[in-house]
Formats: sequence, structure tokens, C-alpha cells
Amino acid sequence: MKAYLLHADRDLDWEATLGPEAVDLTRDLGLDTLFDTMADGNAFLRNVARRVLLTPLTTPDAITYRQQILHDFLEHPDFLTEMYHLVVETIAAEHRIWPTFLHSPDSIMHRAVQAMDLYAGQLRKLRQISDQHVGNAVSPGLTRFFETLRTELDDTYFDVMDDHLRRLRFKNGVLVSVELGRGCKGTDYVLRRPGPRPGWRTRLTGGGPPSFTYRLPDRDEAGARALSELRDRGLNLAADALARSSDHILSFFTMLSRELGYYVGCLNLHQRLAAKGEPICFPLPLPTGRPSLACRGLYDTCLSLRRTERVVGNDVDADGVALIVVTGANEGGKSTFLRSTGLAQLMMQAGLFVSASSFTADVRVRLYTHYRREEDAEMESGKLDEELARMNDIANLVTPGAMVLFNESFAATNEREGSEIGRQITRALLDSGVKVLLVTHLFDLARSLDEEPPDTGAVFLRAQRRPDGTRTFRLEAGEPLPTSFGDDLYKNVFGEPVRGPHLAG
Repeated sequence: MKAYLLHADRDLDWEATLGPEAVDLTRDLGLDTLFDTMADGNAFLRNVARRVLLTPLTTPDAITYRQQILHDFLEHPDFLTEMYHLVVETIAAEHRIWPTFLHSPDSIMHRAVQAMDLYAGQLRKLRQISDQHVGNAVSPGLTRFFETLRTELDDTYFDVMDDHLRRLRFKNGVLVSVELGRGCKGTDYVLRRPGPRPGWRTRLTGGGPPSFTYRLPDRDEAGARALSELRDRGLNLAADALARSSDHILSFFTMLSRELGYYVGCLNLHQRLAAKGEPICFPLPLPTGRPSLACRGLYDTCLSLRRTERVVGNDVDADGVALIVVTGANEGGKSTFLRSTGLAQLMMQAGLFVSASSFTADVRVRLYTHYRREEDAEMESGKLDEELARMNDIANLVTPGAMVLFNESFAATNEREGSEIGRQITRALLDSGVKVLLVTHLFDLARSLDEEPPDTGAVFLRAQRRPDGTRTFRLEAGEPLPTSFGDDLYKNVFGEPVRGPHLAG
């Protein structure tokens, strides 16, 4: 039995190795804040959130399937938490069943019967919960899950399960048939279903069927061992089958705890953002191919989670454009916008809501980040070499349909060299069908991309200020805007003034 609450046709591979980009994504986008909020102090939920968010969906249909399930759970959170707590309680109770150390068929059978007895009761409760809330399910995924529970866990299933468990307790002893093989050794041991127990009148009068009985003397240790071996041989196949059945049901509960755990994490995140009055929406995913980005009020989720006040959002229209370049003053909101876009892309492709009033984007096969790193003692080479080495790693992994976020990359050298490196890398990525978001202080790089934009076009955003000179942390469309850093370098190299108004960094 499968839940299929994360994928319509398969389980998520929880053991698969995450992509090499996962470390940089976590660091550059501040994902630890997002994971911690979704976990709400629970290490299990944190691991689940991390695994799902860093294993993005790659088709609009898969994203919509998960969004619809999440929407049902957000509409009826009590049902989600009730079912999740039941599953977690079941797994914890199974772990408390005394483990078997002898590995004999008798001990394996005893533990498996205890586990199956637990599962029978918990599966009944799960069925009852689904029956109570079946009318609240609208999404195809949750509707199918309820139908699976109703079909697979019907009354007949529980009646048969109870009957088998009653017999496997062997209150009337164990009935085993055996054939004699070569050397009068027993072969083909088969556990038999015992017949009905004779009534008290039959037992008193001795009117039952004839039988041969041998009673072991009290101190016959060898005979007791031989009898125990005969019993174990008869129980062996049944014990193995029951243990496998127990493991199968436990794997169902384990998988269900992970899938429901992800939605519990989404519920925790939703409650935190809603408590602040922050806008959230379910994004519209578009197929990979034609680049697209259109958003209203897009803000940095993790920044909002770290602050008590609400944060400023941005509006962007970049439909059909594969390159977005952001320039302007230091601390003007450029890096924040870059993080907010990367976070929204990851959250969308995890089937999550995003931090915006509205958000539409094309699905990307992979997301990579290339952020400037502060120099430290562990660096074995210069900052530029380190940046180029990381860029080489991305180039070896990136494929058409991917997305790369650059934050002040290649600024470790002079303006001319850094701009040339950035220009060639950006154009090569765009020619390969990769979407690029670029935050830069290199005015020469931004100006050249403005004067000779790629075939897919480009959108240029710049940090905005209020009339009194204070920053709004909001971006506006416009030609590349230099900072004092880029302005000074450009004039030193080319000896001519830059275009556009000057904003001191």
C-alpha cells in the first residue's frame, strides 16, 4: 500500500545522495532558517524538509499535484496533525516492543505477532480518521489516498488479520506435519492449522479422536531441545512470512510519516508567515523552455523569518527573458532580491507556496548559486582562483534548462578583467539555454550586456532610493546603475564619465 502524497506515481527516494549544489544553495540562500522554521525544533521534520526542498520537481503537473494536497491540508490542518501524530505514535510504539536477540523462529514469531497486533489497532484508527475527513479532500492525491485506505483496509481485511493473529498465538499448541526422509530424518516441515478444540465433555469422557502422546520427563533436557528444534522448524516459514509482513507495514508507516511530516513543516512555515501578515501565494509553474518570471510583492522568506517587522517586496516582469541584471547602491536590496528569487524558485518546485502576492515562473531542471566568498585562512589560492574553481564545478554540472544566480562574482580582480570573465561566462550560459540572474558591481559588465543584450533579451533592475536619500530596498527597472566603487574604477580605466545618475555606495 502506497500513500503517494509527494509524487503521483512513486515514492521519494529518501536515501539518494543530494546534488553537489545542495551545500552552496543552503549557504547562499540561507536555507537553514527555512528548515528550522519548518521543523519547529523537531530534527526529523528538519531532515524531511531539507530532503524535499533540495530534490526539486521538474514538471508543472508534479508541482500542481503537490500544491493541491498542501492546499487541502492548509484548509484542514487538524486532520493533518491528527494523522501525523498517529503515525509517529505507531512507529514509537513499535520501537518499544522488546527486540529479539535469539533470532529463533519462535522468538521472531512472538515479536512479529506483537507488532502486527499493534498495527491492526493503529490501522483501524487511521481508517477511522480518513472516514471522518473524506469529505474534506478535494485534491486528486488526497482523494486517492482516502480511497486506498477504504479499499485496502476494509472490514474483511481486519477480520482476516484478527483471525490469523489469534491462531498464531498458539494457545492450543503447535501442529506440525513432517515426512521422513533418508536416514529417518524429518523433511518438509509444514505448520498446520489446528482443528477445533474438543469441548469439555469430550475431554472428560475421552471421546475424542485417537492420538499418540509422549510426555517428556521433567529433567530430559536433550528431549526438550529436540522438541524445541522440531517446533522451530515448523514455525520457520510462518515466522519469516509474518516478520516480512510486519516490516512491510512498518515501512508504510515510515514512508507516511515522512510524507505527512513534510506537510506538517509546510503548515509550521505557513503559520509563522501568516502571523506576521506576510503575503503568500501558490505560484503558477510553467513548462521548462521559454524563460519566464513575473511576480508581485516578492520578498525574502528567510529575512522575514529572522525579523519581527515585515520586509519590502519587489515587482518584476521578465516574461521571455533569460537574463536579469541587478545593479546599484550597496545595501540597496540587490542580494536580498536575488535570494528571494532563488528561494521562490526552490519553494515552487517543492510544491510549496511562495512569499509573494503572485508568482509565475518556468520550471528549471536545477538551480545553482555562485556567490562571492569572504577570504579566509583555509583558502589555498587567491579569491579569483577560488571563484573560477567553483565556476568550473558548476560548468561541469549545468545543463540546458538550469538556472544560475550570481552575486558579485568575479570582483576579486580589476574591473576590466572581472567584466570580461563575467561577460563570457554569462553569454556562454545563455547560449546553452541556462537562465541567469546577475547581481554585480562591475559597471562595465552591466553596460556591455545592456548595449548588446542576448537574443533572449535582458531585464535590468536597480536599487531605488526615496527622495530624502534613504533606501527603500525596492528595485525598479532601468538602465545599469553604478555604485561609487564601479564608477571610480570605470573612470580610472577608461577616463570617461559613466552614464546615468550616480549613487554613492
